[in-house]
Amino acid sequence: MEATFRWVPVTAIAPVAWGATYFVTHRFLPADYPLYGAVIRALPAGLLLVLVRRTLPRGSWWWRSLVLGTLNMGAFFALVYLAAQVLPTSVASTIMATAPVMMMLIAWAALSERPRAAHLAGAGIGIGGVCLLLLDGAVAVDLSGVLASVAAMLMSSLGYVLAKKWSAGVRADPAADRPIDVFSLTSWQLVAGGVVLLPVAVAVEGRPPALDGPALVGFGYVTVVATALAFAAWFTGLRHLSAGTVGLIGLLNPVTGVLLGTVIADETLTPQQVCGLVLVFLGILLGQPATVRLVALLRAARAARARRAEEPASLCTG
Repeated sequence: MEATFRWVPVTAIAPVAWGATYFVTHRFLPADYPLYGAVIRALPAGLLLVLVRRTLPRGSWWWRSLVLGTLNMGAFFALVYLAAQVLPTSVASTIMATAPVMMMLIAWAALSERPRAAHLAGAGIGIGGVCLLLLDGAVAVDLSGVLASVAAMLMSSLGYVLAKKWSAGVRADPAADRPIDVFSLTSWQLVAGGVVLLPVAVAVEGRPPALDGPALVGFGYVTVVATALAFAAWFTGLRHLSAGTVGLIGLLNPVTGVLLGTVIADETLTPQQVCGLVLVFLGILLGQPATVRLVALLRAARAARARRAEEPASLCTG
């Protein structure tokens, strides 16, 4: 238990940093440049980690890095950038709160991690909460932003499960029996995602955007903190924790986004949207293994008390 719990705060770095990314992108980064925004976020962070680790992919990890880099970094960053520009911070981050549900379903298919009844119930409650949040007319919700958020959530969920599956037990050098470290895996994906998007950005968006001081600081945050550091922490958690536990920690993403949106960005939530947020959190929490174990322990304790209460009666009748 202690060994598992040790990785929880490390993993938590990622969703907290990502939750703040919505606010930073919306407030400081140039609009209408989602492709260049993704390239600037991914490529420098990946090259930085490559310089630190000085390790290149081998064998099948060349094409695996390309697939994971596109899903987890390149296309994902572009979609998140677009969503952050057109959606309120609280709405964009809450849509991403459904990612643990999708991770659970994909892990069921790819890793044979079959969800329990509580998992399915939690999925239904969480999706209902998202509907309450988005179907409130008090806050304008851009359909393109919603679609971008959903697509980003689906792609990243698939990418995270594939990363967990492919990195399980892999070795950088079988002769030396050295495992591939998380920083190397992260760097390969970041570089691949940036390289894939760069020609697309040039073709679609033309010249790169002019960056002022706040934009440079903003890109510095999303590149170093919310990308290089955050993804290294996230993939470390995926290697040491179950998908369900990582999904629970991921709730810090919408919590951070909502807090920043309401406290700093002066966004307001209606009572219906607050109920939606509560349902999202409750639904995802209900489907986590820790909650299931706690319920099982409470049931076992209740059954033990019932047996102890029946023992005197049994002795008398005997």
